Amino acid sequence: MKKQGLKLTRRQFLKASAVAAALAGAAASPAYFIPSSGAKEEKNSQFKFVRSVCSPNCTGACGIKAMVVDGQIKTLFPTDDYPEPLYGPRGCLRGLSYINLIYGPDRLKRPLIRTGPRGSGQFKEVSWEEALDYTAARLKEIASKYGPESISFSFQVGGTGHVQKGAWIALSTLAGWTLFHPYDKNGDLPMFWPQTFGVQTEELEPLEWLNSRYIAVFGSNLLVTRLVDSDLLIQARNQGAKLVVFDPNYCPTAAKADEWVSLKPSSDAALALGIARIIIEEKLYDEQFIKTFTDLPLLVRLDTKRRLKAEEVKGLDRPKDLPPYREAFVAYNGNFLAVHPEDLNLPPDVILEGEREVELKDGQRVKVKPIFQLLKEHLKTYTLEYVEQETGVGKEVVQRLAREMATIKPLHVIYGASNYQWYHGDLKGRALALIPVLTGNLGQPGAGISTYAGQYRIRFNVKEWWFPKPPRWTPWLYFLHGPTKTMTAPYPQNGFKALIFGWGNPFDQHNMANRLRDMAEKGELELIVALDYQMTTSCRYSDVVFPVATWYEKIELVTTPLHPYMQLQQPAIEPLFESRSELWIAREIAKRLNPQFEAHFFPGLEEKEAAEKVIELLLKTGGPPVEGITIEQLKKGPVRLKSEVPGNRQIPFYEQIHFRKPFPPLSRPAPLEATAKFVKSGRIEFYREEEGFLARGEALPVHKPPFEESEYALNPGAKGKYQFVFLTRNSLYRVHSTHSNNIWMNELQDNRPKIFLNPEDAAPKGIKEGDLIEAYNDRGRVRGWAVLDPGLSRKVVVFEQGWWSRYLQGDSYNSLTYPFIKPTHEIYFVPGIWAPNTAWNETLCDVRKVAEEK
Repeated sequence: MKKQGLKLTRRQFLKASAVAAALAGAAASPAYFIPSSGAKEEKNSQFKFVRSVCSPNCTGACGIKAMVVDGQIKTLFPTDDYPEPLYGPRGCLRGLSYINLIYGPDRLKRPLIRTGPRGSGQFKEVSWEEALDYTAARLKEIASKYGPESISFSFQVGGTGHVQKGAWIALSTLAGWTLFHPYDKNGDLPMFWPQTFGVQTEELEPLEWLNSRYIAVFGSNLLVTRLVDSDLLIQARNQGAKLVVFDPNYCPTAAKADEWVSLKPSSDAALALGIARIIIEEKLYDEQFIKTFTDLPLLVRLDTKRRLKAEEVKGLDRPKDLPPYREAFVAYNGNFLAVHPEDLNLPPDVILEGEREVELKDGQRVKVKPIFQLLKEHLKTYTLEYVEQETGVGKEVVQRLAREMATIKPLHVIYGASNYQWYHGDLKGRALALIPVLTGNLGQPGAGISTYAGQYRIRFNVKEWWFPKPPRWTPWLYFLHGPTKTMTAPYPQNGFKALIFGWGNPFDQHNMANRLRDMAEKGELELIVALDYQMTTSCRYSDVVFPVATWYEKIELVTTPLHPYMQLQQPAIEPLFESRSELWIAREIAKRLNPQFEAHFFPGLEEKEAAEKVIELLLKTGGPPVEGITIEQLKKGPVRLKSEVPGNRQIPFYEQIHFRKPFPPLSRPAPLEATAKFVKSGRIEFYREEEGFLARGEALPVHKPPFEESEYALNPGAKGKYQFVFLTRNSLYRVHSTHSNNIWMNELQDNRPKIFLNPEDAAPKGIKEGDLIEAYNDRGRVRGWAVLDPGLSRKVVVFEQGWWSRYLQGDSYNSLTYPFIKPTHEIYFVPGIWAPNTAWNETLCDVRKVAEEK
């Protein structure tokens, strides 16, 4: 008899492997895991599976099924219940090992009030009544003395916490506190998006990767940061898409690519502009596309460097029906044309090149050129020789890549956070956006530009729950840096005197140049309140610690911009010890601050019932993306959000390209008029005429080398003293600070933080593999064990972020960084959309061997 061979698809293998890993891990980890008693077979035991959602800041939002026996979670499995099978199973070892955090030794049991110095970890356990009364009294005192805006609230990834995080956002608006938006705080806000497209961010959903034929990845390590969806990237490559990774370092994603292009750190703008030059010179661009959807046909006055307005030109007028956030500019097709910003249909004979003279209404005659002509002239600087000099990429390679990107469609450009978390990250993004736009790769399946960082994009209306009163926002960098002369965001008259935070570990993850710790230790912050389920570094610096429920102990509504499904977190177990949901805590504080506030939080209802009422409210008032979705549907499984795209797919700017709608699309929760002013022409804009851009020579995308306007301007002596770039990349073993204390993850890292550097840089310093070394500069230091990686670029030091300070001898890896504020990020302010973005990677250091302490 012939034996039948067992054949598994890769996805079936992953599914089986994930379940096996969960079970194997459960059997192998007795330290924190609640051991199984074989309860499945015992008649008196209660056994069930509960579907929930893994919700760290990774954009995965993986459906997870918890196996519960007698009120204890025994193990966690990835679900495979998505209507589109390619989105399942979802889950990685980080999420499947989350049980170690639920039942681990760092789990907070009761409310705490500090008794010793901040950072000492000295607390007393108190009742909820005492903790709530104390906190409310202090908040009243500070608000009375300094104004309520001096109290600040910091949260993370609103899309994974519409109910619970929304409760504290609502409380902040009711009380008049200042909110910090997580997008700019985390350095995840790609500022080229509002500057070019007028939006917060847009992304292709991962299933659309399968429609791409060319995928160009600039500084995004998808096989680590988008681990669960990276299978689709590999499938796209296997189906014929060319995958090219541009990265100074040979990362895991580069290892899976068809081609790895190594370039100098932060030189991407030079490469992109060199590619754009070839596309234009060889006429490989989509002329009709750029005439229809971009500002490239619009005329610029050569005397003022500003776009020519219809109201300035003799014989033309500003259309009377324009909203105040729009402007009618001028194009030329043999006659000067007033271009209506909400009509994307220009005559096909509009002229892109040349110089003209126009008569103004005051009789003055001025010379003008189309932006396309200015761009073409500007790009002459970016010769193949110059690009090779700046990037290290060979001339022939640049030329070939340009022709490939222009002719192989659909083209998808991925621009990673590690690449734009630089002082000039916005310039790089503006330059890279030229490539898909010039070639017409926008608004089509598998085409566009995406930045997969964070879960900040709000997919539906949240106003009725989140904003009972108008919110007050200030960018996080002003909290650390202090106000600047050029800021447009509000700043409290008396500064910040209190910090309330949750869903994050800011005293490690956002501790720039030790500023946050200094504010705590010197008493600048008179009250610090933490909402957490485990004793993090930040809890140790707090005055009050509220123990909150984990993902598997409360109800929550979850969405993410990467993953197109709305999902429901459902409690698998009751909250352990005395932990409570954030909604309940917010309601209790609200009642103590002002009894009228409590009415917003469904008083009288038990916290689970109140949470369900919130979800019903959000679904009822959420608008078209959630139309028809009910909580009953969500209890059964994930539901795809709705869009204008066939099949409700997530394709950026589909409505603009196919229905000729003006740019920008709506960036929730901001109203359209708040963001449409970024692109007054109603088009994709590559020309910025605001004074801040003109003064800095950034009207058009330009390459600027790193450190010149940041580190060297701050400290000229740093130029020769510190010659290594300090990069804090994401780790495979953590999601930022989450899982830093997860024993499974730490065992996989030998329980040691690592510092990576090139062997040729290590040798002159006497550093060998496994040596204890430290990266340092004038601001701080971080220690780790040396890993000599020949795939790392020269003069680069890499530290994988997320380690709590207790693993680093008390230091924060972010103590080396500095809260630089780029002036062009201050021209407008719309929270989480146009705001100063943290530039973590704009950091220089040196590295040395240290004696290992006995």
